[in-house]
Amino acid sequence: MAAVLVARQGRELQRYSQRTGGRIVVGCIPYRVRCDGELEVLVITSQKGHGMMFPKGGWEEDESMDESRRYVDQTYEGFMFPLRVADELHQWPEMASRKRTWATVNQVMDGCPHLWMREALEKLVARHAMAMLQSAL
Repeated sequence: MAAVLVARQGRELQRYSQRTGGRIVVGCIPYRVRCDGELEVLVITSQKGHGMMFPKGGWEEDESMDESRRYVDQTYEGFMFPLRVADELHQWPEMASRKRTWATVNQVMDGCPHLWMREALEKLVARHAMAMLQSAL
């Protein structure tokens, strides 16, 4: 049974980078592997209407790294984690204000609005390719 989370609001407990002064965010790259072995990635619309994004949010002071991964703004410094999707919920936080869609890696790369997204996706693709290679041996 999956718990439905509520998106957190406000910046009172937001963590900031001592190096850059910017917000620290934690996010994920939700992915699934099709029957043909190709990766598909789940992206969501940004709140400000600047294209598609990976789910992410601020890392709050009252959260551990694991807790912050559960909550899905501008990236200044942060951490991205791959998240293999086993079950997709029909209801999700922010569903009234955001749309979500599955896309191929090439589609996401073509529409990447941020370098950090491209870099994170490239790491996921390399990791997947390595796993496919090892399983073929």
